[in-house]
Amino acid sequence: MSELRIEGYASLFWTRDLNDDVTAAGAFRESLQAGPIRMLHQHDEAEPVGVWDEAFEDTRGLFVRGRIITATPRGRLAATLVRAGALDGLSIGFRQVKARRDGALRVLSRVDLWEVSIVTFPMLPQARLAVVD
Repeated sequence: MSELRIEGYASLFWTRDLNDDVTAAGAFRESLQAGPIRMLHQHDEAEPVGVWDEAFEDTRGLFVRGRIITATPRGRLAATLVRAGALDGLSIGFRQVKARRDGALRVLSRVDLWEVSIVTFPMLPQARLAVVD
């Protein structure tokens, strides 16, 4: 099976995204203990494109490491675009469990993390992936 290894930060703690959301440290803890997180392309649940082998919180944010599986057409497309540099964003799909308002910001202190997608335009512009050699 052919695959492309990638990694990066899917979320950065205390960093405002384009939707005025800020994620607090520890927000993903329960979801990460519950089981594997899905890897999708552009949040399309119809065709997963790989697997996240690791997902954990560190002092900076939510770090993910995984493999795009190129045995499927969508996986081949995603891997080709990542290799070309046309696709390098990461984005989280989640449900808010606990949050509070802080002025214009929504501070997410606990979320139910469903998936981390490889995307063209991440809601958090700093959420980027890199190919692992």
